[in-house]
Amino acid sequence: MYDWAEYRHFTYLLAVLEQNGFRAAAEVLNTTQPNLSAQAKQFQENSGVRLYKKSKSGRIRLTAAGIAFKMIAKGLLQGRDEAMNALIAVGRGEIRSLRLGCSSRADPALFHAFCALHKELVPECPVRPTHGDTAQLVEEVAAGQIDAAIVTLPVPDDSLCVEEIRQDRLVVCLRADSALAAKAFLLPADLQNHPTVLYHPQRHPHAHARLLELFAEVGVEIGDYARASHPAEMQSLVKQGFGLALIREGTALDPELTTRSIAGVDWVVETAFVYKKQGHPKTIPVLIRHLKSRIAAPTVQGKKPPRPARRGPEQMSFLS
Repeated sequence: MYDWAEYRHFTYLLAVLEQNGFRAAAEVLNTTQPNLSAQAKQFQENSGVRLYKKSKSGRIRLTAAGIAFKMIAKGLLQGRDEAMNALIAVGRGEIRSLRLGCSSRADPALFHAFCALHKELVPECPVRPTHGDTAQLVEEVAAGQIDAAIVTLPVPDDSLCVEEIRQDRLVVCLRADSALAAKAFLLPADLQNHPTVLYHPQRHPHAHARLLELFAEVGVEIGDYARASHPAEMQSLVKQGFGLALIREGTALDPELTTRSIAGVDWVVETAFVYKKQGHPKTIPVLIRHLKSRIAAPTVQGKKPPRPARRGPEQMSFLS
């Protein structure tokens, strides 16, 4: 349908829009103004979209479509460069293995989906998996001990590329025979004075602190609590009657457990890929793009609970 649209159109027009004119763009691209004008005219006539308006001084003013074009063109050209880098790396035999980490608190389905994509792209290249805590995996990526990792945000390391791939809502995990399970959804007040299961403060200090912040923001004070080192252990402690817990919506549950949303809040856990800005396997950005296109956020079962008046920030990072 759009076979006439070529990469040169996006390269030329992006320069024109970023430089606010044809003369400056021609200098940047080392070409002529007439050539740029011809490319811009061809693109706009074929697409039926006007990207800018020209003033008498020769400067241009972007239309709404022109503003959108800048972001779209940058993404398209970045994808082209990533694809070529990956193709060249595979052709040269540079991708011999992939050392991939996955946080114990990330959805393992994301790990398996990425591995399947990697095998599809480079069938003879094995994956060397590593599992651990987010902080540990981030340190290993930064040190070059592993190539990339799937972790939960935030990641306080500016030396790494951090690309969010999914958000999941947090819900309360409780025993199916609990009195609270009779409710369609829970209120923050329902959580007060209930035993609670939290992540271990020494093994997962950031996750532990974040859980306390979430409860505090809705006025729930946590007294004594059980300590879990892994999501499966958290479910086990809830099953054994040690309290309620916050878990990722869509997590596979023990048959004796259930989950309920909390009215008035919209807490999320954000999952991301991290890899070094320099020296990473060139196939990683391409694989992340494909992973994003293949995965979808879990479907929320039933109706969302009603939302009372807002009491402060609602969407927040969780489980660093």
